[in-house]
Amino acid sequence: MSQGRHADRDYSFALAQRVQELMRDYGPSATPRAYTVWYSYVAGHHPLMNDALKRLIGQKQALTEADTDALFEQHLAGGRLADIAGETSATMLSEIAGVMEMLDLSVGSAAAYNASLSSLSQDLTQNAVTRERVREIVGTLVGKTREVATSNRVLEARMRESRAEIEMLREKLEATRLESLTDPLTGLSNRKHFEEVLRTSVESAAVTGTPMSLVVLDIDFFKRFNDLYGHLTGDQVLRLVAIVMRESAGPQATLARFGGEEFGIVLPGLERAEARVIAEAVRQSVMGRDLVKRSTGESLGRVSVSVGVAVHKAGDSPVSLLERADLCMFAAKRAGRNRTIDDSVGADVLQDVA
Repeated sequence: MSQGRHADRDYSFALAQRVQELMRDYGPSATPRAYTVWYSYVAGHHPLMNDALKRLIGQKQALTEADTDALFEQHLAGGRLADIAGETSATMLSEIAGVMEMLDLSVGSAAAYNASLSSLSQDLTQNAVTRERVREIVGTLVGKTREVATSNRVLEARMRESRAEIEMLREKLEATRLESLTDPLTGLSNRKHFEEVLRTSVESAAVTGTPMSLVVLDIDFFKRFNDLYGHLTGDQVLRLVAIVMRESAGPQATLARFGGEEFGIVLPGLERAEARVIAEAVRQSVMGRDLVKRSTGESLGRVSVSVGVAVHKAGDSPVSLLERADLCMFAAKRAGRNRTIDDSVGADVLQDVA
């Protein structure tokens, strides 16, 4: 074994050892998905995932199986979507090649027909034409015309088939694109889409001077709830929050789940007061729902969320706006949870949780 390959082998074993240590310290169990997430974290392959994982550890001191599943789906499961896109693209190219072949045949058929017409025209003008020759010419014209008509019908049918196939492929690609931007558990936007929308909204607000706000909310004591009732019931809670967000936010809002139990609402065109109204509507509606375990009918009580609201300021970047909304949300937790705090509070309040 060469020295380079031996070094690579030692490096991979060192990574694996570090992964095992992290899973023991922070992870729920050594599942294949958890191992993949932590290995990617240690190797530094996906910086956005590393940021999300650090955020979760900072909030909860440990990861649940639902957390590692969410990190895997949001940051590492793109291979399947890439395979779908590649397969669809290959089919599209094959379909286009078939259409081009049919067009080439049609063009060749038309060229042959034109050549026949030219030849017959010369025959009519340059030679003495008898009645029998006229019959022959007419017969030839009829035959050639039928051949062209048949070719055109085949081409038309093939074009209809290809149009339907290409439309189906277009819809499949669009569905794949949307899936790549969607959190599979809640149906909200995932972290990737959230970051894209936040960036474009901040850029637009900076250029046009129009307001925009960001709401960040986190489910209170979610880890304890998960540990007590199980991940399936925890998933119910996540879906409940997503439903409430859809009911409370307007059509211009982008709703996202970008962490284990952390959600965001991008609100272009809204000032702080308007954003706070939406934030409070979500908080109160979540608190007002009685939770029931589906499998047993057992009452699980209620859950609450802590909410932070930040409004775009001159010079803000997507990161600074998100950090300020996060600080407001952590201030809400520090103040007793189940409340909304916006960035109109004094800097000393936010500094206490920085």
